[in-house]
Amino acid sequence: MDSLLYTATTGASRVMKAQHVRSNNLSNADTAGFRADMERVQSIQLQGAGFDGRTMVVTNSAATRFDSGDLIKTGRNLDVAINGEGFFTVQTPVGNEAYTRAGNIRVDQQGNMTVNGFPLMAEGDPITLPEYQHIEISDKGVISVIPPGGGAEVEVGQLKLVKPAYTELQKESDGLLHARDGGEFPADATVAVAAEHLEGSNVSAIDELVNVMSLTRNFEMQVRMMKTAETLAQAGNRLMSSR
Repeated sequence: MDSLLYTATTGASRVMKAQHVRSNNLSNADTAGFRADMERVQSIQLQGAGFDGRTMVVTNSAATRFDSGDLIKTGRNLDVAINGEGFFTVQTPVGNEAYTRAGNIRVDQQGNMTVNGFPLMAEGDPITLPEYQHIEISDKGVISVIPPGGGAEVEVGQLKLVKPAYTELQKESDGLLHARDGGEFPADATVAVAAEHLEGSNVSAIDELVNVMSLTRNFEMQVRMMKTAETLAQAGNRLMSSR
């Protein structure tokens, strides 16, 4: 009975963590460039005297899905999407590089290009634009502007585009992808972008809803197992007290 209660309790704890992951995915179904998370668990039988038959569930760090989302044409000059494999490079508040598929670029009053509040990087430095009348981003990430008053286009920078192996990346609490070893990746000239497009999230809202409902039923089953363990324990206590 103790083993049953222990297994059900750890199982219910795992389900609650899995629901958190799935709910976060669902809430970001419309977030540009978002990569869905997947929960990872492992069952472990406890070792040692008095622990025979007890099994606990260990929740490992969430894995990330890297399949591409749909490309959506926006017609906005500052919207760009990775066409194929690769990532944009941004700067974290502590000055390190991080990586994202989101390409909804904003330009602040100082001319700094940002994505979701993070400075967008060229090779070595964040990108700062001069005043311009018109801006274009090529399929290789080259940024060109027409100065105020017109004239010829002028190249003012190039997006740092990288293409590391997925196994070298991990998502952290800021929602960005970071190098597992804490380093930086070199620019990759083979990465291409689609101007005036955004990449949607790779979350399937229907799949996430189905998974949330399945986890809810699983949690209810674990709770019933706890109640069953309690009932068995009470029956055992009555038998012992009658002797």
